[in-house]
Amino acid sequence: MAKEKKAPRPRAQTPKGFRDYFGTEVTERAHMLHTIAGVYHRYGFEALESSAVETVEALGKFLPDVDRPNEGVFAWEDDDDGWVALRYDLTAPLARVYAQHRNDLPTPYRRYAMGPVWRNEKPGPGRFRQFYQCDADTVGAPSVAADAEICAMLSDTLEEVGIPRGDYLVRVNNRKVLNGVLETMGLSDDAQQQAVLRTIDKFDKVGESGVRELLGKGRLDASGAYIDGVGLSDDQAAPVLAFLTSKGTDAGATLANLRAAIGGSAIGAEGVDELEQIATLLDAGGYGSTRIEIDPSVVRGLGYYTGPVFEAELTFEILDEKGRKRQFGSVSGGGRYDDLVKRFTGQSVPATGVSIGVDRLLAALRAKGRIGGTAQGPVVVTVMDKDRMADYQAMVAELRNAGIRAEVYLGNPKNFGNQLKYADKRESPVAVIEGGDEKDRGVVQIKDLILGAKLAQSASLEEWKERPSQYEVPRDQLVAKVREILSQWA
Repeated sequence: MAKEKKAPRPRAQTPKGFRDYFGTEVTERAHMLHTIAGVYHRYGFEALESSAVETVEALGKFLPDVDRPNEGVFAWEDDDDGWVALRYDLTAPLARVYAQHRNDLPTPYRRYAMGPVWRNEKPGPGRFRQFYQCDADTVGAPSVAADAEICAMLSDTLEEVGIPRGDYLVRVNNRKVLNGVLETMGLSDDAQQQAVLRTIDKFDKVGESGVRELLGKGRLDASGAYIDGVGLSDDQAAPVLAFLTSKGTDAGATLANLRAAIGGSAIGAEGVDELEQIATLLDAGGYGSTRIEIDPSVVRGLGYYTGPVFEAELTFEILDEKGRKRQFGSVSGGGRYDDLVKRFTGQSVPATGVSIGVDRLLAALRAKGRIGGTAQGPVVVTVMDKDRMADYQAMVAELRNAGIRAEVYLGNPKNFGNQLKYADKRESPVAVIEGGDEKDRGVVQIKDLILGAKLAQSASLEEWKERPSQYEVPRDQLVAKVREILSQWA
């Protein structure tokens, strides 16, 4: 009889495009989410936690500007609901929630939501298939005052999490202005219009000259490959270039340039008027051009947004993997999307919102050294006699009741050296020791592990050389002494 083949052991690795997060990373993210939620709540937004799984019908066209069915999502067929998928953002679920519960919700409905989203896209450096978003949206408010408020809140949020003024800029544009430019160009062919929109979206990468070439006959890219152009004449391309380069020295100059770019287009004029209203409202609230500015080069989700669009960009430089300086770039974006809820209700419902990429924002703060490093671990109560575990549990309970993070060593207590190695690996600041002799004398030994590590690195550190790294104190002074040591390293 042939020997039965053993099933191969599973490989211990995450799927491509996913990763694990440990201690400090999880703590830093939780702190950031709490901080952002505090700003959103202060602005009057209510928390919403919607399902991570939606029906394919509810999600609709999955990712903005992606037309292929099921492209970009993790979907499967369910016996009861047909095709369902993990949410790819937090906005599509909001449209379903509002349509489903609109009779019970206030109008406008102001909600914020935070959590992971999943995108079945090709992963790359720093680009994962699961990541966190923090969204805030107002549904049912047609006034651009709602858009201005979102921009102000985004500015406040960045400052609250640790990005100071001067290190960020919230840039605002309006899709209606772009529609006016297209109208002025007189392009009737839809395919040609879409080609123009795709070209505009490349402005940040190729600049004015690159866009000019792509609107015309085409250009050579960095690899030497030739990219065919849209085929417009110089006169046809002129309104697009005027639009993209209309940013002036201040909001007034920019708006004047935009009015010139849109010619006699009514929809374009409406867009410029909305930008002017937003600028006026923000100025009244103290949000000057050093924090929020009108910038025609902002082009987001061209098939998704219907009015104002905004983007938060970090303006400081970091070093890339090759040691070259570059700007960090965008960490947040949003805009007005008045057609999303209409899919469910058949009626146009105005909506505007913003989404913050939490992981990118955390990466920015780490790059600037504003967060990071290793979080301090718990105080470790060592075990000298396993038959006296109740005594050690009493100690750790006292420390916890005093608000001090602490734990009893629960491994094999036979080798005391391993207990201290464990404390070192946990980045513990203090170890508590009570053997039989200490128990009889009513004392405990308290070891300052941070000082001990510094002394081990260099015995010549004069500022610490005379300080003891271990103390013997009466048992009833355990909490007070631990608190004293922790305060020295806070």
